Amino acid sequence: MKRFNMIDENFICENCHNTVMPLKYSARDHCPFCLFSKHVDISPGDRLNACQGLLEPIGIEKFNDTYKIIYKCQKCGQIHKNIMAKDDNYETIINLSIAK
Repeated sequence: MKRFNMIDENFICENCHNTVMPLKYSARDHCPFCLFSKHVDISPGDRLNACQGLLEPIGIEKFNDTYKIIYKCQKCGQIHKNIMAKDDNYETIINLSIAK
């Protein structure tokens, strides 16, 4: 079973270089501007993944009353999914959903 270690802190996005502020209602796990993330966790919030590659958003899937962003790691190729945040750039979400 995955353990969830709550880490909600600001960071500089390694893809678009914007400053990303904490989410405040859950753990921030991706950039709300370009949607990129970083492959840092094995279990949510553990920061134990040695890969450290950029997770590129490659698609969207419906999940309950929201959506999940589908990522592919640019370094190791692993597929990963994260729930979108309320402040994500919705235009980028839409473009991702029709890109394929």
